[in-house]
Amino acid sequence: MYNLITILMKKITAITALIIILFGAHSADAQKNQEQLAQDFQKLSGKWTGSLTYLDYSSGKPYTMAADIEVKRINDSNEFEFINTYPKEKSANSTQIISISQDGKYIGKEEVISRTKLAEGQIQIVTQRQGKDGNDNKEALIKQTYTISGTSFSTRKEVLFSADNKWILRHEYVYSKK
Repeated sequence: MYNLITILMKKITAITALIIILFGAHSADAQKNQEQLAQDFQKLSGKWTGSLTYLDYSSGKPYTMAADIEVKRINDSNEFEFINTYPKEKSANSTQIISISQDGKYIGKEEVISRTKLAEGQIQIVTQRQGKDGNDNKEALIKQTYTISGTSFSTRKEVLFSADNKWILRHEYVYSKK
């Protein structure tokens, strides 16, 4: 009987140790993902100049306008302030706070699908979320692609409406460092 109890206790101890190791590895990966994304976005700190090209759903044609952005990290946190300015359309100016989740799986409400280092040394981060878009506010899968380097930065929003099978480029911001 004593041997059986000893064997069971050893198995329980081994299983508990394995669970602790797996949880620790998962926590380390989450911390690494979050830190990596924060480092990627930290590269954006500063002032950028560029353009916004967006699809005008009413006309079906793309429209391009000047766009600038300033990115600031908020107190060494996982939050970044994006200050968007449009030199010729001041009424469109806006500020957005982007947060990276503690587990590194989300940027705001967008799930991080991939993070890839491109051949040119750029980092490309792709996120997705369910949402609504278009003049009719239709259900859609919304994909955001961030491409980051020390001298260039772009964000591209693509939309896949529920009834369609083709992605539509909704808008793209392209910037270069000032």
